[in-house]
Amino acid sequence: MEIGSIASLATSMAQTRTAQDVSIAVFKKALDTQSAGALALLDAIPVATAPRLPDHLGRNINTTA
Repeated sequence: MEIGSIASLATSMAQTRTAQDVSIAVFKKALDTQSAGALALLDAIPVATAPRLPDHLGRNINTTA
């Protein structure tokens, strides 16, 4: 190999590595943004409360039906 081709290969590898690092950083930021949005949606869901039933309901099970 010639010295020129080795330098070219090293430069190309460094550029590829930098591009990969930038892509990973952008992906992580997008993932953080999506998770924050999902948590905001989950927090916006109102808590459902069950209606209060009379005391005589829900105590017996009909096993012959």
